[in-house]
Amino acid sequence: MALALSAACGRRRPAGYPGYAFVANQDGQAVAAVDLEAMAVVRHIPLGGSPAQVIAAARRPSVYALTPDTGSIYEIQVDRLTAARKATVASEAVAMQMDAAERELWVLAREPRAVIRVALDSLAPSGRIPLAEDPVDFALASDGGSAAVSGDGVVRFLDLGAMRAGAPLASGDFASVRFRKDGKMLIAAELGARRLWMWDAPAERLMTKLPLAVRPDHLCFSQDGGQLFVTGEGLDGVVIVFPYHTPEVDQTVLAGHGPEAMAASRALLFIASPQSGDVSVLSIGDRKVVSVVRVGSDPGFVAVTPDDRYALVLNRKSGDMAVLRVNGVQTRGYPAPVLTVIPVGSRPVSAAIRGVA
Repeated sequence: MALALSAACGRRRPAGYPGYAFVANQDGQAVAAVDLEAMAVVRHIPLGGSPAQVIAAARRPSVYALTPDTGSIYEIQVDRLTAARKATVASEAVAMQMDAAERELWVLAREPRAVIRVALDSLAPSGRIPLAEDPVDFALASDGGSAAVSGDGVVRFLDLGAMRAGAPLASGDFASVRFRKDGKMLIAAELGARRLWMWDAPAERLMTKLPLAVRPDHLCFSQDGGQLFVTGEGLDGVVIVFPYHTPEVDQTVLAGHGPEAMAASRALLFIASPQSGDVSVLSIGDRKVVSVVRVGSDPGFVAVTPDDRYALVLNRKSGDMAVLRVNGVQTRGYPAPVLTVIPVGSRPVSAAIRGVA
């Protein structure tokens, strides 16, 4: 009995991730700060609008939330868990991205139609690139000097140094745009024709157009950038694309029911199915679904912690965040994949993970 008691006392609950998940609650007009060691919400940070996106700086003690309906950026201090500064840069915004050097935010705006540069030191606009079309999506290249934007049926490169938009590259029903990890390829998703367009980015030359078995609604790269995963209307599955050398579709794997948002750990791809309320887990190495995990109502966003130990799934309808053990998904005898479910607020739609020392 003494031995049993000693063994029980020696079994400690696995330590969580040393940091926070900052969760944008769209209907709650707030960002929830979730302590990922305590696995609990420690503060709700109210904003003056409905946040749709949160991104975290790695070298600055800050997280940034975008409220598209007011065109505003809120800077949240990680150490104080408060909104320190606010900048309204447009009447209506679409999305934002941070440059690799963490000197600037770039905001895609619908009113006015522009890509707006915001200096992070001052949190003030420092330039803009006017756009001819209503924008849909944009992406920054890793070199920091170029970007791309889709909108109103065209795709354009943006010269960030000269602060100007290039001529249309192609016309079609374009939505998501992404740069390959090395910045040397631009990928654009054409919805109506169900295909990906791929350009040599430095030369601005079309390389190929890849037909797909699904409409390319959602795109996700593997952590090393060597594979691109695509989900969307048309098939309960994920299309796997090789974007290097000669770009090609490798295969299509059945996974989930109406699969949408995705996130990748080093070995696994987590695929959310909002209709069925679960996450399908695909082994990236052998292309097999190793688990299907019930997570909540209307899962619409997935993120993996930087230490590759936890997958965080935001459930829009049930207003909570399911925390999955990455190792628990396919290891026999390990505790159940779902570590906990944390109520976070009203309609959580985006999350950024920020470690703390």
